[in-house]
Amino acid sequence: MGSSKKTVWAAIAALAVIVLAAAAWFYAQQAGAGKGSDGELGRLATGEMAELVVPDDTGLATDHPFLARDGTPTRLSAFRGKVVVVNLWATWCAPCLAEMPTLAALSRHYANNPEVLVLPISVDVADQREKAIAFMDNQPPLPFYNDPAFQLPFAFEGRGGMPQTILLDRQGNVRASLTGGADWSGPDATALVDALLAEPG
Repeated sequence: MGSSKKTVWAAIAALAVIVLAAAAWFYAQQAGAGKGSDGELGRLATGEMAELVVPDDTGLATDHPFLARDGTPTRLSAFRGKVVVVNLWATWCAPCLAEMPTLAALSRHYANNPEVLVLPISVDVADQREKAIAFMDNQPPLPFYNDPAFQLPFAFEGRGGMPQTILLDRQGNVRASLTGGADWSGPDATALVDALLAEPG
């Protein structure tokens, strides 16, 4: 009988340990979701940024080459040290054109902060380059860059939708992305940029 009671109590103790371990794991998951910039970015996926995707694991952005306005090749790694809002767009993409003025407004908002760069990259083919430049000339202070090989839209987690906007931290890591048009001129967008700016450089 005594042995039987010991067995029951041992089983109860083992079950209690399992329950406590499960509770501790659950608490850690919940607490972790609210810590660090990734948890913060996830909480900021509201309003105009509701479709924001925050990856579980951050990693360096693709480093495919693309072209500056003067035709000089460059890469995203050249902009490390800044919080970069990369926007992949094209003249044939109506939502891209519609949201561009809001990205220009976002750029103006941070005009006095050299640690923020709004970086539109056209994926128009070479024979549409001048058309894309003409459009961007009406979106000051945004610069013009071009990926005529159309590599970048498929390089970020395999997403090929347009427009595509990717937020990079100062280390060049992909911290969030949004596929589809959005209004980048308001507080929903600036909250995301500010969260990345608040991180230690």
